[in-house]
Amino acid sequence: MSERVLVALSGGVDSAVAASILMEAGFAVTGVTFLLGADEAPPLPAGAAAEALRIAAALGIACEVVDLREQFAAAVVDYFAGEYSRGRTPNPCVICNRKIKFTALLQKAAENMIPRIATGHYARVAYCPRKGRYLLKKGRDVAKDQSYMLYNLTQEQLARTLFPLGELTKEEVRRRARNSIPIAADQKESQEVCFIPGDYRTFLERRGLEAKPGPIVSQSGRVLGRHRGIPFYTVGQRRGLGLSSPAPLYVLEIRAAENTIVVGERSGLYRSAATVEKINLVALTALEEEESIAVKIRYRAPAVPARLLPLPGGRGARLLFETPQPAVTPGQAAVFYRGDLVLGGGLISAAYEQGGAGG
Repeated sequence: MSERVLVALSGGVDSAVAASILMEAGFAVTGVTFLLGADEAPPLPAGAAAEALRIAAALGIACEVVDLREQFAAAVVDYFAGEYSRGRTPNPCVICNRKIKFTALLQKAAENMIPRIATGHYARVAYCPRKGRYLLKKGRDVAKDQSYMLYNLTQEQLARTLFPLGELTKEEVRRRARNSIPIAADQKESQEVCFIPGDYRTFLERRGLEAKPGPIVSQSGRVLGRHRGIPFYTVGQRRGLGLSSPAPLYVLEIRAAENTIVVGERSGLYRSAATVEKINLVALTALEEEESIAVKIRYRAPAVPARLLPLPGGRGARLLFETPQPAVTPGQAAVFYRGDLVLGGGLISAAYEQGGAGG
């Protein structure tokens, strides 16, 4: 009997091809698509869910639509708004993958006695007998690699997961789709924040997030203007500051406790160190001594050399960059690599100069 696998179908080309590859490999594939969103969605099926059902029909597999809007709102949307209210820039996909998508996939698989789950992410998973751990690796397609967004997965989640696209490039996936699933071949890429169709600031305002205006100051403390509320700003932001200056000004720091935005020239964005909290280890079993790593401080950023040092009392870790990095943003994920291997990652809680007050 063929091994059964539950595939998350998003309505896009990647998950469609992932399902097709598994079918070609002899798996008995069942699909599931999740209804996610911040506001009340139209009656089922709708939008991406309808596309997922069309693709499932073309593949000749069953597909169930599961409404996760309530769980998504509590775990992801509330987190998203809360982080901005604290002056941090959130990573909703990281939270959604662990707490919503992969959790729901495993739960639905268990209900149907299906041993494996799969998604259309560009990443790879392998088992290391020596460590007794499941390892997460970058996808072969450097431009599409999504291991950054998956660093927070648990060992249980990785143990049950297949990533059929891990060895493929995006062009190879498109080509496979044109040959075997034409209706999926030209589907658009999903947007980075799936539940926000436009600007996140409009979304926060619509949700009634309270924002108190306050001062915008220079690095020396001179008041340059007023901001409309710290949730509407992020480190590195240049546009929308409402300031006049001979040189472009950027948000250098958000002091939430003081309701103050600090701005300055681009050179002031660079930081040589950061602290990281809520660490999830993947290849590492423990962080007990200094590690030489490469680190990505945002999804689209290149991995850069750094040293990772554990903080006393399990309070996270300190990152010391080999070269100062621009816009090291609290709330964003810092993901640790050694070559293609994901060592682990966590959330940036502060950025500073070495020798500064970072923990």
